[in-house]
Amino acid sequence: MDLGTVVGIVLIAVLLLGAMVMGVGVVAYIDIPSVLIVVGGSIGALMVSYKPSQMKGSMKVFMVAVKPTVTDEMELIKKLVDFATKARKDGILALESEVNSEENQFLKKGLSMAIDGSEPDTIRELLEIDMEQTSTRHKINSSIFNNWAGLAGAMGMVGTLIGLVAMLLNMADPSAIGPSMAVALLTTMYGAMIGNIFGTPIYNILTIRNDEEVVVKEMIITGIMSIQSGDAPRALEAKLLGYLAPNDRVSQFD
Repeated sequence: MDLGTVVGIVLIAVLLLGAMVMGVGVVAYIDIPSVLIVVGGSIGALMVSYKPSQMKGSMKVFMVAVKPTVTDEMELIKKLVDFATKARKDGILALESEVNSEENQFLKKGLSMAIDGSEPDTIRELLEIDMEQTSTRHKINSSIFNNWAGLAGAMGMVGTLIGLVAMLLNMADPSAIGPSMAVALLTTMYGAMIGNIFGTPIYNILTIRNDEEVVVKEMIITGIMSIQSGDAPRALEAKLLGYLAPNDRVSQFD
């Protein structure tokens, strides 16, 4: 569970609700026509923009932001260095038992090809295609939330215009001015809330998650290539530590 994401969303909700309660109360900020325009309108526009399968999987994508799969990069480096040590000592075929029980499917795929004797260029090409296509899918999925932010804001403006038109057409009836103004103002507020609480923040964290996954896969590709070419474990570790921030680099040979 990513506490930063969860705590951030809860904190925003508590602060906004608290400000409403201390003002005129929460009920004053509830307007069904505004909800229909912003939420219904923006979701409808997203359905036009994306395939049904992508929309259906948007909740799973949201859960990636809340509960991501975290890879311990130092543990991964240690594992790859251990593989390299065993491969230099007993041959790459000695890694077959470890590969069969490997949980990381990307690492398992690459090492299996190396053990089977595939050419290094072929292994790299296939793994890079896998990595790039996965990253592309992730970017498309995360863009749903980025576009939702923009569409919700746009629908908020549409609702504002609808409310202003209704208000101007009923200027002779003072009782109609209030509800029309409420639609005009609350739709803008709802659009801003969706965009700035869910849309843009979720898109940003999903982009970070994707970038982190790409780095891990690049480390795995580098490790597999080094293991297959018979690089010294210390040299492999030096390569892999280069992917980490300087303060996070801890060598097991020191």
